[in-house]
Amino acid sequence: MRLMVDLARHWGQGTVSLHAVAQREDLPEAYLEQLVAALRKAGLVNGKRGAGGGYTLAREPREITAGDVVRALEGPIEPQICTAEGDPVVNCVREPDCGTRAVWLKLQATIAGALDGMTLAELATTTTRERAHV
Repeated sequence: MRLMVDLARHWGQGTVSLHAVAQREDLPEAYLEQLVAALRKAGLVNGKRGAGGGYTLAREPREITAGDVVRALEGPIEPQICTAEGDPVVNCVREPDCGTRAVWLKLQATIAGALDGMTLAELATTTTRERAHV
């Protein structure tokens, strides 16, 4: 997420090298290389090789949500496998009479709603204290 927020902060300024992000965010460059591969595959970032190369967001920061980033890196939001986004998993023998499934469904919807309600533009322009009250 920090990589994507950093790219949002530099939106419109050209490509950003992973080396620069690694220094600003105090993250290993090799780790960022792994992340950016998944983010490219998901269509969230574009890369440019060679001199002046680096990465940019594939869309404007206001068009990319925290949920987009989490799904690209982690997969569907699923506090329990039976409540995963997308195709429902119906292999749990307890599902018809499960007393806790409602908890997991509500948690999944709450997490997804919170992540989908935050854009990179918002995250890039708010302070840590302001984000704590989102």
